Amino acid sequence: MAWIAKNSAGTQIERREQPYLTDELKAKFEAEVLPRYPTRLAATLPVLHELQHRYHYIPYQAIEEAAAFLGVAPAQVLDTASFYEEFWLEPKGKYLIMVCQSLSCELLGHGSLLEKIKSKLGIAPGQTTPDGRFTLMTAECLGSCGTAPCALVNETLYENISVDNFDRVLDSLQ
Repeated sequence: MAWIAKNSAGTQIERREQPYLTDELKAKFEAEVLPRYPTRLAATLPVLHELQHRYHYIPYQAIEEAAAFLGVAPAQVLDTASFYEEFWLEPKGKYLIMVCQSLSCELLGHGSLLEKIKSKLGIAPGQTTPDGRFTLMTAECLGSCGTAPCALVNETLYENISVDNFDRVLDSLQ
């Protein structure tokens, strides 16, 4: 993957009055997460996972709040959040569709499935429908090679899927 440089010095962070890292979350992290790690910095991943699980993405304000809580620079938390593909720095749709593109899925028809989804939703991988309902992504492997092709919708894995039966899944979400 190539590094993408952008001028972020003038970036304005959208803020809300209430913090993302609530007192309840801080207490949970202090009691359950931090004791498992040798340093506060080492707890960055579980803190980011919890924030994303709670808000369905990680707002930049939350990154600043997490950095302050962990006692590290916001750039360190942002570097971690932007490095891993499973962290989202922008809101995603209500339904996150991840189509597996591993070798097994590729051989068993992931391409036609992906094309059908792109056509039906009018978006490409990495995009969200204008109504905010669907975000389409590809994944290198969903760990279900024996039941390829497969796709994940939010936390539900669909195996042995075809264009037709996944079309019914999409219709049920509309």
